Amino acid sequence: MTSTSIRRGRLHPVSVAPMMDHTDRHFRVFLRGLTRESLLYTEMITALAIRHGDREHLLGFSQEERPLALQLGGDDPQALAEAARAGQEYGYDEINLNVGCPSDRVQHGRFGACLMKEPAAVARAVAAMRQAVDLPVTVKHRLGVDEQDRYEDVLAFVDTVAAAGCDRFAVHARKAWLSGLSPKENRTVPPLRWEEVHRLKAERPQLAIEVNGGITTMAEIRSHLTKVDGVMIGRTAYEDPYLFATVDRELYGQPGPPPSRREVLERYLPYVEQQLRRGVPLARMSRHTTGLFAGVPGARAWKRHLAENAHKPGAGPEVLLAAAEGIPAGG
Repeated sequence: MTSTSIRRGRLHPVSVAPMMDHTDRHFRVFLRGLTRESLLYTEMITALAIRHGDREHLLGFSQEERPLALQLGGDDPQALAEAARAGQEYGYDEINLNVGCPSDRVQHGRFGACLMKEPAAVARAVAAMRQAVDLPVTVKHRLGVDEQDRYEDVLAFVDTVAAAGCDRFAVHARKAWLSGLSPKENRTVPPLRWEEVHRLKAERPQLAIEVNGGITTMAEIRSHLTKVDGVMIGRTAYEDPYLFATVDRELYGQPGPPPSRREVLERYLPYVEQQLRRGVPLARMSRHTTGLFAGVPGARAWKRHLAENAHKPGAGPEVLLAAAEGIPAGG
């Protein structure tokens, strides 16, 4: 791994990308049964929602989820500074600005990937947040948007935002089309250009650069870490979370063997029971576990049992345990 220091906070070699409808607090607790060290993110929360909404509902989390970054959306420097300050008060470890989401809803709010066309606006937002908090302030962005996708364009964007004090750039190694592709298609259709993220790090060695997009194995993670400072894993963390079972030992130097898949499930059950007592339906928590046995015999039956039973009234931990009975010993 390259040697880059951040002015404040810790540089994590591996993180789990913020994903709407996925990286809620239930999923984050589930992941902590696999990795204690990897940096996790909230779903994106708009600065205006924090200003006007129920902060405890939006920002509350349990300490076991840390280290945890708060991802914000917006373009108003004052509102973002207020939201960042609220995040610091709640105990988050990092504030991240979303400059990568290409959805129509995000564009209409003038935040997300469309802001790549306005690097000065992003710089003003970063500067305001840096002034408001003592936490690392980072930016997640694409390699470009629409026709503005030359390497020189992303380099100019990064240089402008770095001058405002951005602590790390998490670069999704694809461009985004603001029209013509759905958010799902924007995650797969534009080709990956990892080499441009590697070049960005090589040409700006003083900056902390993290690569995101299409990375699915520990071998790929290790390979990227020879060229950049960090690797951010997105959909694979949800579809095959057991990838993270060896991260703490192999990349953070933590002792001990990785947990088995069944041990991961058992670690999650006390939290499930606690949340059930608070009125949270089982399906809201069990949906995050469907990929736990990916690639293992019986995985299809595991998913099917959860899909057929987790939503039923009164469903509890016994549904998860019964679903796991279909997995052969050692799976």
